[in-house]
Amino acid sequence: MKRVEQMRLRAGMSASELTNAMAKAGVIQGGRVGRAADIAAEMFSNPEYTTFITLTGPLCHGGLRNVFSDLIKWGYIDAVVTNGANIVGDLIEAMGQHHYIGKEYADDEKLYEEGINRAYDIYFQNQTFIDLETYFYKILDDIPEDKRVNTPIHALLREVGIRINDPDSILSSAAAKSVPIFSPGFVDCMLGIPMWMYSRQKPLSLNPLKDFDLFSDLVFEAKKSGAILLGGGTPKHHTQYMHTLRNGLDAAIQISSAPVADGSLSGAPLRESVSWGKLHGENMEMTSTIFGEVTSLFPLIIVAALEKIEERGK
Repeated sequence: MKRVEQMRLRAGMSASELTNAMAKAGVIQGGRVGRAADIAAEMFSNPEYTTFITLTGPLCHGGLRNVFSDLIKWGYIDAVVTNGANIVGDLIEAMGQHHYIGKEYADDEKLYEEGINRAYDIYFQNQTFIDLETYFYKILDDIPEDKRVNTPIHALLREVGIRINDPDSILSSAAAKSVPIFSPGFVDCMLGIPMWMYSRQKPLSLNPLKDFDLFSDLVFEAKKSGAILLGGGTPKHHTQYMHTLRNGLDAAIQISSAPVADGSLSGAPLRESVSWGKLHGENMEMTSTIFGEVTSLFPLIIVAALEKIEERGK
């Protein structure tokens, strides 16, 4: 048996040094975070990997927007699978508006009267969503009708990304790098009803089954397939489900705060997905299931992984 190596911290430690110490300790969540940094570095630096990242929860709203767009621009991400909320968060910033720091404990009736919406301690102004509708409609109007009818969701999002003038936008960065953004539950967001209303006046129809064409190509053509699963929900399941077509992922990192005991997909540890053929069971050393909150752990893992890649190049 390997012993737990006690961590020793010092001022000036790099993220890579810290996660190395966590990996050597090897247990509880610290050990899993340390292993995740090594796995992410391998996914990013090994050209054989096709790397998927899944986004759930308000991650763009919570400060990670530039992290995702930079990873795409640097060529480390090959496909994004996201809920609609993070697309909305990206568009809010792209049109020059913002998310605001609020309070966890708030008078929600008062916020309602003041025209403020709350997601935990993130505040949104009601006017933002009115402006977003107008902004999105202008983008849709600029897209040729034949690209708005019977279109896969990833194709529509690419057309939107092409028309965004913001280098920090996830949609814009993905379009520039030809990285597809899949969003199987896209209409379940603050743009869902506006898109339905638009479709009552002008041609607009989505065909999510067509998204499977490109997604399956990425899965089948991957020499090795890796996934960074941030949160749970539809993006996590969609990515894992599609990998049953190739007998599972070769590597995976999962960060989730969802419970395990209720049997939900969101909280299911990676080991459980082996029984579904979503993950190669013989590659468990290339997996890390972390129980925690994404905005507090993902930045550490990414900085450490980038440092490891830089160190390897010296």
